[in-house]
Amino acid sequence: MQQIPLVLDVCCGSRMMWFNHKHPDVVFGDKRIETLTVTDNSRGNASGTRTLVIEPDALMDFRALPYLDETFYVVAFDPPHLVQAGPRSWLAAKYGKLGKDWREDLRKGFDECFRVLKPNGTLIFKWNETQIKVREVLECSPVPPLFGNTAGKKNGTHWIAFMKPTADQQNGGE
Repeated sequence: MQQIPLVLDVCCGSRMMWFNHKHPDVVFGDKRIETLTVTDNSRGNASGTRTLVIEPDALMDFRALPYLDETFYVVAFDPPHLVQAGPRSWLAAKYGKLGKDWREDLRKGFDECFRVLKPNGTLIFKWNETQIKVREVLECSPVPPLFGNTAGKKNGTHWIAFMKPTADQQNGGE
């Protein structure tokens, strides 16, 4: 019987945030498989192009995860953060794009991430507030954050940790 890995990344994209892109304890999931090549003359790029490969271990939609309740110890949630982007936008291709119902999508995403977490499991959430402020996004979570960084206006990327409460903690310790 194959053991389910300990960690789930529900929106892995090209796995940019991972030190080990093939870590054996992680299921890398995304809703798309694709290879994109775009023009890029930045930073002395001699080829004049850049290629992005999105190749998850499992196809999945973060709003409806294909796992049983309380399966993982850690979930990484780095959803698309753009709502406005052109049809040929490199950032939209790289990170994906949210729809106009982004609040409901993120609410479902948070619910699903917490559902598949074990009690006292950790959710690591990454958000860039270029277009949507992190405080608006945190309103979509059913669980308050534990801690995170304050990126400031220059960077705009936030890393936030949550812990799934146990059933007793959810019921006020009764």
